[in-house]
Amino acid sequence: MTTTPDLTNPLLQELVAVHDMLRRDLRRCRELADAALAGAPPADLRLELERLASRGPLFQLKATCLGYCRVVHSHHGREDDTLFPAVRRSAPHLGDLVDRLEADHRVVSDLLDQVETAALQLDTADLADARTRLVDALSTLSDRLLEHLDREEEALGPVFLTWGQWPSE
Repeated sequence: MTTTPDLTNPLLQELVAVHDMLRRDLRRCRELADAALAGAPPADLRLELERLASRGPLFQLKATCLGYCRVVHSHHGREDDTLFPAVRRSAPHLGDLVDRLEADHRVVSDLLDQVETAALQLDTADLADARTRLVDALSTLSDRLLEHLDREEEALGPVFLTWGQWPSE
């Protein structure tokens, strides 16, 4: 993030906490993809994925690349369905920004689909190409998703400070 958020607000604390978990596990997924590309043995990769799966409560059952993608899809779906309409109601002047965040979600969704496809192809005969596709997909996802998370926190932090609690409809 480019600015230091006021983390005394519980809504912003929750958003940043979820984003930090996404950042942490995305970083680890990229490390594992790089290891796969470098030829790490499948048994070692499986062991690392199992360790990743047991590290945090949010990712106990969803730590593989496929699980990670489902978590991000779900998180963005909840934001699209619940958070963004509340922001539009309480801060209509941020309509263009919310449009941008929603557009980010569509781009990230497409990138997540690319990661899922690449991960599913790791069992193909052409393992080197499959690993390269996964690394490329994760790299692109990482760049775009991290940029989006920062933008969202920076933009929505001030709105959350005016709410104090979840606004009623």
